Amino acid sequence: MQRGTLMAAATSVPKPAAKAPKRDATATRARLLKVAVAEFATKGYSGARMDAVASRAKVNIRMVYHYFGGKEALYIEVLEHTLAKLRTDELKLDFSAVMPIDGIMQLFDFIDGHFAAHPELMKLLSSENLNKARFMQKSILIPAMATPVLKLLQNLLQRGVADGAIARGIAPLHLYVTLVSLAYFHKSNAHTLSRIFETDLLALAWQADHKAQTRRMLLQFLTPPPAHARPTPRAKQTLAAGVPA
Repeated sequence: MQRGTLMAAATSVPKPAAKAPKRDATATRARLLKVAVAEFATKGYSGARMDAVASRAKVNIRMVYHYFGGKEALYIEVLEHTLAKLRTDELKLDFSAVMPIDGIMQLFDFIDGHFAAHPELMKLLSSENLNKARFMQKSILIPAMATPVLKLLQNLLQRGVADGAIARGIAPLHLYVTLVSLAYFHKSNAHTLSRIFETDLLALAWQADHKAQTRRMLLQFLTPPPAHARPTPRAKQTLAAGVPA
């Protein structure tokens, strides 16, 4: 065999196949969770399918079980993930340099905007309420998430009362539930309310007007009444008992 032929044979030896890149476990898990949020929000727990999650995330269904263990565990993590996003972003708000009443109004604006930007959270909460929080009861993380937010509100209320800018007797939990209710109800029930009142509650103009009126109500609720308008001790007793003064 000639030298040139030997050289050609040597150079034609196939190279070892390049190894396939390792799967990014963190990215795969995050993608599965994102797809699962949409699946459960759209179809509820009963209607959601694990194979649909796997298909949309472009992974083998065994990967879903590998990362999350099962449908119930995945759903609970979906609830924890969506609520954690709300709680984490709430706690990023800095109220140290603002007046307490302005801080509370900013918190309301944030909650209102968050629900508008994340309809999947409203759908998941509505579905879980229908289930009487059956799956949320199994999460130890969700109740723990609420404590820092209530402490934040308590601090704002205490500062505001001390400055005379906020009315006394407002409990942090009652206030937070009020803020969420005012930001949530008209959005989560917009379709039925629009039909009942023959008004498009999803129209941007209606939403803006409703938010403006809600802010005025909140400000009036939070602001102490003038001294001459404050109820007498007798009136306070009748109001507390639910009896008209």
